Amino acid sequence: MDSRRGEVEDFPNEADSAATPSTVELPWTTVEHYLGRGLGASYRLSAVDEPLVSYEIAAAGRGIALHVELTGRHHAPSSPLAAVRIDRVLHGGRRLARVTTSEPELLRDFHDLLLAVADRIVVDGQGLARAFDETVHGWSALLGRPRGLSRERRLGLHGELAVLARTAGTIGWQAALDTWVGPTGEEHDFALESADLEVKTTASERRRHTIHGLGQLTETTGRPLWFASLRLTRGGAGGRTLADSVKAVRDAAAAENIALGRRLDGLLNAVGWDAEQPDDERWTPRDSPLLIRATGMPRLTAEDLPEGAVERIDTVNYVVDVTGLSSDGQPPPLDLSDLPLP
Repeated sequence: MDSRRGEVEDFPNEADSAATPSTVELPWTTVEHYLGRGLGASYRLSAVDEPLVSYEIAAAGRGIALHVELTGRHHAPSSPLAAVRIDRVLHGGRRLARVTTSEPELLRDFHDLLLAVADRIVVDGQGLARAFDETVHGWSALLGRPRGLSRERRLGLHGELAVLARTAGTIGWQAALDTWVGPTGEEHDFALESADLEVKTTASERRRHTIHGLGQLTETTGRPLWFASLRLTRGGAGGRTLADSVKAVRDAAAAENIALGRRLDGLLNAVGWDAEQPDDERWTPRDSPLLIRATGMPRLTAEDLPEGAVERIDTVNYVVDVTGLSSDGQPPPLDLSDLPLP
């Protein structure tokens, strides 16, 4: 166990010796190292003779923030983004604007946003309000264009590959690939021999998962449906990227049969995996997955709606919290205890 967990450390401070930095740089891998170890850290981005601009990592992995000193009559601007908050704090006799996010699963993208804002302040000499406004507007043209898989889907694929690898360890890769039916458009992720299995993965403290549609937690006639809740946390240097997991399962499948590796490639393409996507987030399991029968958890199905309502409702998405639920002793169709990422 790291004896320094929860302490505050300082990053190496290039800004102290850089009078006119050409760009603001702070690799995500460095930030993730501190997040994964639960250590707080502070990195000054501005020169020592300039108003303070610093990148902050809260202890215990509570998140990241940008601190910008407010000089003269400057005030903290308001944020037009629901996931980004800008408030004012006092620290060391300085008035600071603090930029934070309420979405822990978006820390990687928020990190890029903070550096883009800081670069406009430190390098271009802009005030926080203008730097933040230009960054948001500069990114707005890109927001409508897909950046590969969404964060939710990337975490979900991590979990499905972990379950796929565990299944293959039991029945072999050819049979395991037969069970992974989610990529082919089936309602549930896995069709095991005796049951169906829906897999959801989250990076939140609680087991909160988004359910898409009325059929995702509906049992097929004659087949029990089980729900697997996986929780991941930042893994730092010892964690696994999604690319690591993809390579591990593909190598394992191809080792059994080269054709199986090609078949797995097709399934990965079907779910939108692209090896060229940015991929520097490292994850590790927080604990063993929770496995419960879908009938024993909060859910919405077509049978729960009044007669005729299904034909008039186009889309149903909702978030369910299964924290603390149990399977009531029913034997699951697959042992997922101590499930590692591939």
